[in-house]
Amino acid sequence: MSGWTPHPRAWTGGPLAEAAWGLLGAAAVLAFVAIWVVAPAPASALLPFGVAAPELSPALSLVALAVAAAAWALRRRRPSRSAAVLALCAAALFAIPMAQLPSTVRRFDAAMATAGLVASDGVPAGDFGRAAPFRLRDLVLGVARGESAVRRGVAIAGSSPLALDVYARDGVRNAPLLVQIYGGAWQRGQPGDDEAFARYFASRGFVVAAIDYRHAPAARWPAQIDDVRAALAWLRTHAGELGADPARMVLVGRSAGAQLALVAAYQAGVPAVAGVVSLYGPVFLADGWREPPRPDPLDVRAILETYLGGTPDQMPDRYAAASPVTYVSSKVPPTLLVYGRRDHIVEVRFARQLEARLRQVSAPVVLLEIPWAEHAFDILPDGLSAQVALFYTERFLAGLPGLHERP
Repeated sequence: MSGWTPHPRAWTGGPLAEAAWGLLGAAAVLAFVAIWVVAPAPASALLPFGVAAPELSPALSLVALAVAAAAWALRRRRPSRSAAVLALCAAALFAIPMAQLPSTVRRFDAAMATAGLVASDGVPAGDFGRAAPFRLRDLVLGVARGESAVRRGVAIAGSSPLALDVYARDGVRNAPLLVQIYGGAWQRGQPGDDEAFARYFASRGFVVAAIDYRHAPAARWPAQIDDVRAALAWLRTHAGELGADPARMVLVGRSAGAQLALVAAYQAGVPAVAGVVSLYGPVFLADGWREPPRPDPLDVRAILETYLGGTPDQMPDRYAAASPVTYVSSKVPPTLLVYGRRDHIVEVRFARQLEARLRQVSAPVVLLEIPWAEHAFDILPDGLSAQVALFYTERFLAGLPGLHERP
């Protein structure tokens, strides 16, 4: 017997047929997810795909290639041929962010150098935790975040019952203080959000204070900034008890929290800060209402009206007071702006306008536009954009004048 040829029915039924149809289903799912690497989400129900697809794309591209290879092995079945084509198309879409990564890194390196906000030799903080902007291993297994402890619900005195979470290594003294402000459309969220980011910087020698604020619609502007001011004032008084140096404070905010961080950092009369990081934060609130994104999956106008109590025509003073651009001057601290170019909640064009205003007054600023990223890209803390943002945030902090000088 020179060889074995399967019976024709082996290709029309049984385990091989089931495998072929299974591969087609897997390829269809991958193709659906891959579409959101390039297509904007038109509705809130689809926004998670728009956020997650590019962030997981390096791993999903490998999965799609594996499905394509398995389908090609069964190519005598029509479902397998269709599966191979679909999986290859998905892999090509998933490959787009990684194809954009090298040029993005070169552009970010140049932007940091041009602004003079890069760490020089001998930074006392020591070596960086991140040696590269992105590692596939960290996407799969998680970014190493070292050892740190957290104290939750540390009560502070203020206009409302507020509390904060404190992340720090045991025994830390006179460390730089990183104040983290969560996002959530000013309507939801808690200090425990973005814990991975806080633990990373705590393990690198910072004391991280994740603060709280009241939410709309029960509390409208300026309640939120009042709460942030109260938290900052408390931290300046009690920083030593937490192991932090209040003279070396940096604010980091996300989305709604980034708007609060920028206003607090830029306003005259608030405790001085060494720097501020805005991750996809609103900066021109009236323009954001008048020119909402298209598509607009979260209804930006409704969010702003809930926060500020009306439209820009009804509440012009509130919209101006809540807009970070109102407070731009040559005295504002160095600013890092990190935005997704595909953001359909807070469009990157507003960050570009803020960057231009800051440059006009010679205020240090770096704008990093991540080409493939949507709003809230770092909700996946080990994803592609989150790793890139973490890498450059660490270098921005290391380059801030005086932040790492020991008292």
